[in-house]
Amino acid sequence: MVLATKSFGQDPHYSQYYAAPLFLNPAFAGSELSTRVGVNYRNQWPGLDANFSTFSAYVDTFLEEYNTGVGFLATNDVEGAAGLHSTSLSGMVSYELRLAEGAYFRPGFQATYMRRDIGFYESLVFANNIDPTNPFGPLLPGTELAGFGEPVNLLSLSLGGLFFTETFWLGFTGHHINQPNQSFVQDGFSHLPMKYSFHAGYRISLGNGPMKRDFTHTYRERYFTPTVNFKKQGPFEQLDLGAYFYMEPILFGLWYRGLPYKPVEQQSNRDALVLMVGFNLPSGLNIGYSFDYTVSQLGIQSGGAHEISVSYVFPPKNPGAPPKRSTILPCPKF
Repeated sequence: MVLATKSFGQDPHYSQYYAAPLFLNPAFAGSELSTRVGVNYRNQWPGLDANFSTFSAYVDTFLEEYNTGVGFLATNDVEGAAGLHSTSLSGMVSYELRLAEGAYFRPGFQATYMRRDIGFYESLVFANNIDPTNPFGPLLPGTELAGFGEPVNLLSLSLGGLFFTETFWLGFTGHHINQPNQSFVQDGFSHLPMKYSFHAGYRISLGNGPMKRDFTHTYRERYFTPTVNFKKQGPFEQLDLGAYFYMEPILFGLWYRGLPYKPVEQQSNRDALVLMVGFNLPSGLNIGYSFDYTVSQLGIQSGGAHEISVSYVFPPKNPGAPPKRSTILPCPKF
């Protein structure tokens, strides 16, 4: 009945949303002004049968002669006990505009091919699969219903923008602006709702601490960065509010996810506390791990969520050349 009438779908999400920059906003394509590669893995609620597993990999680079960033993102997501399987391939492009001294704006565009498969006959059991003389025995081969349960192929279009200075950034994204039809039923309609995202942060310097006590006078960078990420898709809303503390090369993060002031069906709208630790090495390698401690009624027996991110930023081809811009994007790499 749900498939035949109307259903709501949600995109996967990452707690380390800045460690999945192209997943968050196409305007981040080429934002490092160098070539970057990365992978992200999330395992949500491993203690339940109805868990979620998401993997993505990306690569992006900056074409200096065109002042343009380009990127490619591949994502694989498995949802719930029925095993809704979604695979997507995305291409994106961004353009960097200098608004004033130390102030920039980057619009971005993304086109995504999506294939969704619910494993209609592999994962679900129908009445004609059950032997009435032995209901708990082996399942019988069912008769496939024409037009039901075939994989769905979608084309999704998305837009994004990112404004930043040396210490502040503000981004917005509109995913699935064409709201493609994701129904598994022939001639059915279940449009993938648009997903809006607003994300911002402010980087507060805590001064430099010593790294090497020798004649090189090398200093350790330290800063505190509060961040916020709000998402809305269909009837669902989510807010991540927290901060990073960075003391080179180690970074710690703590966030709260939920909207306690906006209950859902008279239930408190709270989800998780997110704790994170990461390493940002001078070589360009970044590694992060986070754990979501579930504070909703689902409880910690759900297993929370584990997330791992790895990225590598390739060194510039001409290390001695002047920087492409004086303002470095203050957004963390996690």
